[in-house]
Parts: sequence; C-alpha cells; structure tokens
Amino acid sequence: MFEVLNISAMGIEWGSVLLLALMFLLLAMRIPLAFVTGLVALFFVFFWVGPLYLPMLVRRLYGFVNSYVFVSVPMFVLMAAILDRSGIAKDLFNAMKVFSGRLPGGVAVQTLIVAVFLAAMSGIIGGETVLLGLLALPQMLRLGYDKNLAIGTVCAGGALGTMIPPSIVLIIYGLYANVSIGQLFTASFVPGLVLASLYVAYIVGRCALNPALAPRATAEESTLTAAEKMRLLKGVVLPVLVAFAVLGSIYKGIASVTEASAIGAAGMAFCTWLRGELNWSLLKESAIQTMRTCGMIIWIGVGASLIVGVYTAMQGMTFVESLLLNFAGGSPLAILLLMMFILFILGLFLDWVGIAMLTMPVFVPIVVKLGYDPIWFGVLFCMNMQVSFLSPPFGPAAFYLKSVAPPEVSLPDIYRSVLPFIALQLVALALLIAFPQLALWWR
Repeated sequence: MFEVLNISAMGIEWGSVLLLALMFLLLAMRIPLAFVTGLVALFFVFFWVGPLYLPMLVRRLYGFVNSYVFVSVPMFVLMAAILDRSGIAKDLFNAMKVFSGRLPGGVAVQTLIVAVFLAAMSGIIGGETVLLGLLALPQMLRLGYDKNLAIGTVCAGGALGTMIPPSIVLIIYGLYANVSIGQLFTASFVPGLVLASLYVAYIVGRCALNPALAPRATAEESTLTAAEKMRLLKGVVLPVLVAFAVLGSIYKGIASVTEASAIGAAGMAFCTWLRGELNWSLLKESAIQTMRTCGMIIWIGVGASLIVGVYTAMQGMTFVESLLLNFAGGSPLAILLLMMFILFILGLFLDWVGIAMLTMPVFVPIVVKLGYDPIWFGVLFCMNMQVSFLSPPFGPAAFYLKSVAPPEVSLPDIYRSVLPFIALQLVALALLIAFPQLALWWR
C-alpha cells in the first residue's frame, strides 16, 4: 500500500509545501503542536521515506530524552514553582522601594528591577508575569499610573526570563544547537540587562516628560529610615544569594548547568523552609506544575524530533539550506535578517519551544557556514522570542497577565500597552546584530 501511495515523486519542493500545508491545517483544527508534528512526520514516513525509517526515528527520540543537560530543565522549573508559591517575590518587590525612591515612574522601575531578579531566580516567564500582575499592577493602578504604562511594564518585565540566565529558552537552544549552555548564559546576561535598561530609560524619560502618567510618591512615602531599609532587604538576601550561587557556579566552572540547577532548586526550598512556608501542599503543587511544564516541553520535543528527522531523510534540510544560502546573492547579513523575520512570523502563532526545536536544526548549521558564532545567534534567537512573548495574536505574556488582571483590563488593552515595549525589543535586537560584542564581550 505504501508503495502505491508513495508521493516522493512530487519532489522536495512540493513536498515541503505539502508538509507546511498539513501542519497549518492541523494547527487550524486546534490540535496541539506536539501531535501535529508527530502526525505529519508519520504521514511522510509511510508515504515518502518508507516505514523502514521508523527505527532511526526511535534512535533520534532516545538521543533527545537521554541528554544529561536536559535534567536541568525540571530542576529550574521546580525552582521557579517554589518561588511562585512562596512570599519571596512579595518581599523582593517591597525591598526594591529602597532603590526606586522618588524616580519618575518609581513603582514601574521597581517592578522592572524585581523582574530582573525573578528572571535570575527562575528562567521561565509564566510565573514571573503572574507574580508581577498580582504584586505590581494593582499597586500602580491604585496610585494612579497610566493603565497602558502599568500593563506594558508588567508584561515586558515578566518576559525578561527569556534573556536573563538561567533561561529555559537558552537551555533548549543549547541542546539543539549543540553548544555550551554555560557560554550561552554568559553571553545573554549583558544583552538582557541592556534590554531591561532600555525599558527603565523609556519609563523614566516618558514619566519625566509627562508626570501625569505616574504620580510620584510623597516625601513621607518615599523616604525610608535605615532601619526600614534593613528590614526590607533582610528578607531577600538569602534568595538573591541562591541566584548568585547558581549563576556564579556556572560562570566560574565550579558546577555544570545540571548540577547548578539542583543547587538552585534545593537552595530555594531551603529559603522557603527558613521562612516557615515550606509544607506538603507547596511541594505537591510545585511538583505538579513542574511535571506539567516539562511534559509540554518533552511532548513538543518528541514531535519536533520526529518531523526534523523525517524532513532530513527527505533531503529537505539540503533544500532549505540551498534556498537560504542563495537568498539576496548569498549576503550573510541578508540571510541572517531573513532568519530573524522567519522567527518573528513563527512567533506570532507558535510557542517558543516548537519554534526552537523546528528551526534550530536547520538554521544553526547555516549560521556556522556563514561564519557567524552560534552562541551569538542563540542570544539573537532569545531576543527574537522576547518579541513573540508580547506580540498578538499568540503573545503568551498577555494571556498570563489577563488571568490575574482586574476585570477592567481587557486583552485589547494589553496588546495596545505592549507596543512601545515591542519596539524597544526590536531596538535591542538591532543593537545586538550591529554590535555582536554585546554578547561576546567575555571572549
């Protein structure tokens, strides 16, 4: 039957069109991406490359799930889940009053500083956006902050977990690009801070020009005594030290990413225990969230491994590589910009996990052939995914915030509010392309 229905005679050009058409058709039917890629892969196994290729697919799947570094993903997710359910984030938000003071847009700046610390403690964006939506958004709205400014700050700050190590996005990229995750963490730190600094500069500048956007705190509210400052900072010293220990052990080569992730999960649990918040319910809920998140990543990875393996067997990778390398006369910059555009378009509709697993096996070898550094490209990829977290119609950060926002905050409000921050993300992406040393300063 398979020989009768063999469609390989149509050629790889039309085969690629058929593959994409089937994927979009199944996605339009609201079938999860993991099952879409798996079903399409099986279709092409039976009707293009032949069922004898199935054992090779099994070996690909085994190689994917058997990676030692992959163990770090559930550890970092567990670290974030414990953080989400403790009072550490609330104490951290209150502690940042020490630094925001009477700055224009002080609470918004405070929110972004907290976002950077939360990103360094977790590496995933869902929990950060929800926490900031619960802690910062109501306070900014109560103080009379412009609604669009407050919403945009929370969404943009919550998405910083993509760039600030230990980012799960960087770990997945490193696995598929076969590059050092420790080096990716080192390379992404400065660009992440540059992006956060652009946000802060935008907020301070805009609020300085139009004070009505963010009413300043009174002198009584913004002036803290030394004792009050110590009390606020004391509650977050240990969690911040845990984050520095995790990242410092990786940067200094003391521990691998996998070992550091275990240190982070254990350290965050210890901090929660010292605070008297560690109990069976917290551990159970954290474990369930970890299994759900990692299950999603694994299933998407399985589907992506299948379809990439089949497409490779169809000689599709060679076809795509030829198309890209011949684009605009083979100009490396033009090809790089085309890749960024493709990632941007995919980010409007797909989750970052699927984008990484579907595109990186194709893009990374081309990047290397063009003479670009795959570590630098990984940081570009993460910066591009920053845009996808905010961009409609998918924009997961918008849906995370909507789940905890006051009833008067609608999805159109959120999408409208993030537009200036998307523009800042694109500025940061352009800076990173123009000045690669922002990511490669450590070499």
